[in-house]
Amino acid sequence: MCCHPPWVQHGTAVLLATRFVHSLEGRNLYTADVGTPIAVYAAADLDRHSTPSGHPEHHGRLDASLAGLSEAELDDAIEYHVPRLASVDELRLAHTPAHVERIERVCAAGGGALDGDTYVVTGSWDTARRAAGAVLDAVEALQSGTCDVAFAAVRPPGHHAVKAEPMGFCLFNNVAVAAAQLAAQGSRVAIVDWDVHHGNGTQDIFYDDPNVLYVSLHESPLYPGTGHAFETGGPAAPGTNLNLPFPRGTRGDVYRQALDEVVMPIVERFAPDWLFISAGFDAHRQDPLAGLELTSADYADLAVRLQSLVPNRRTVVVLEGGYDLEALAYSTGATLSSMVGGNYRPEPASTGEIGLPTIVAARQRWDLH
Repeated sequence: MCCHPPWVQHGTAVLLATRFVHSLEGRNLYTADVGTPIAVYAAADLDRHSTPSGHPEHHGRLDASLAGLSEAELDDAIEYHVPRLASVDELRLAHTPAHVERIERVCAAGGGALDGDTYVVTGSWDTARRAAGAVLDAVEALQSGTCDVAFAAVRPPGHHAVKAEPMGFCLFNNVAVAAAQLAAQGSRVAIVDWDVHHGNGTQDIFYDDPNVLYVSLHESPLYPGTGHAFETGGPAAPGTNLNLPFPRGTRGDVYRQALDEVVMPIVERFAPDWLFISAGFDAHRQDPLAGLELTSADYADLAVRLQSLVPNRRTVVVLEGGYDLEALAYSTGATLSSMVGGNYRPEPASTGEIGLPTIVAARQRWDLH
């Protein structure tokens, strides 16, 4: 095991980590004493994806996420790996050939805008393929028994990319590529998406697939305007799509209750072999793009609950959104620490009652008594 990935030795990550250490002076931080390894698949130094100046989805997000692992003092429990490039055939497990070909063609021509907020440059083709490859590699590491938890720290994020179109900063649906591969091999797969924005792409790809359960906890109304509670699965896959749309101001207590009373019973009923956590950290109270009020400690609580739903060595955490760098670092560290028995919680859990009607309605819709 190595103590630090090479990119944490310099640049933005060091500045972030230094600022976090100074801001936490005097606190009794958790010191990791963990013998259970985490496999981290990331290649920040190979990131060639670029967005326009001022765009919220930028390279600094990777630096912040990885700095959060060091801040949680998890370095001795982590093995870092450079992920491979997903093949075109692997990308086509979740996307149409025309979609894959379009991304390759536009990148080869020098890049440009794919929609109002999704951009590519020449290097985006390899970076996006590597993001999908990171999730595939994470699955293979867990299958081989070389780690207990796997984390794909990647950009661009993926959960808005539908079968045939990029969308919302996303080029390929990284989680969906790996989940589709497992489903094709006969596994039952659960995807729990706690990004503040509904993962319309993941829902689109698996809505009629009986082998994949998609669960989304998100803010509504908010971009992309999808994720309605009545959407519960296609004709061939009824009961495999759970949307929990929460109003602005919802806090961690309500999310914990939603998991305990709705999400966990439904996932248990589905009985998955694998769990993917689409870990966007933009429901954090500091995030500039949304209005939920979770903290990093709330994410830690959610992760531990979800991890218990599948056998050991069957949980993959994949970075999605999260646009406040401090919140992203804190939340990444707290999430992964909790999953290996740590107690890194740089913020207290949040409490409140806004959003409880969403839970009541879901219990009725899904016959949970």
